[in-house]
Amino acid sequence: MTTRLCLSLGAALALAACSALPDKPTRPVAYDFGSSVSAVVSAQTVTAQAPIALGDIETAGVSDTAAVSYRLQYSDAQQLRPYAMARWTLPPAQLVRQRVREVLAERRPIVDVDDLLAQQRTEGRRPRLLRLQLEEFSQVFASPGQSEGVLRLRATLVENTPLGDSFVGQRLFAVRQPAASADAAGGVQALAAATDAAAAQIDAWLVQLAPTGMVKP
Repeated sequence: MTTRLCLSLGAALALAACSALPDKPTRPVAYDFGSSVSAVVSAQTVTAQAPIALGDIETAGVSDTAAVSYRLQYSDAQQLRPYAMARWTLPPAQLVRQRVREVLAERRPIVDVDDLLAQQRTEGRRPRLLRLQLEEFSQVFASPGQSEGVLRLRATLVENTPLGDSFVGQRLFAVRQPAASADAAGGVQALAAATDAAAAQIDAWLVQLAPTGMVKP
């Protein structure tokens, strides 16, 4: 066997070995809500609202993982399924709280619950407390080619008094936004839009329930 033939056979064997190796695993695509799309509110045109204390969002029936989830309404709608190659950068409850906080902060100071007691001690102020519970956050398929982002967010507003919390109001915000595509990317965009819409509705609701003593801009 000539040297040239040996080299050719060696190269062929090397290529065959390389082609037999498994492909490198593809990493899941990471999604967030993107930049806020809500309009910046001018202090000259909108009266500032009283401060609100915002707690962590509780979850009921929503996964606390970062998976992007969907349901097949036409087949076993009770099963919440995760996309294998799509994830949120944070658990959904954290992303929703972050966006709601951004929107509400355009009209009023937002106090985190961790800072609430410190503010009471130093300023003697007791902002109302907004509690949120995320009940649904998924892409729902009515058919294999048609889906929408579905969000249900329950908001409870209480007055923080020396004798304890006093109920002010409660409302369930249910928003459905059509998905542009029947995949994870379409579901993520629809859920981001649903969250923006819910945050705007919560903001308007809080204005309706605002105390008579507003904070001057």
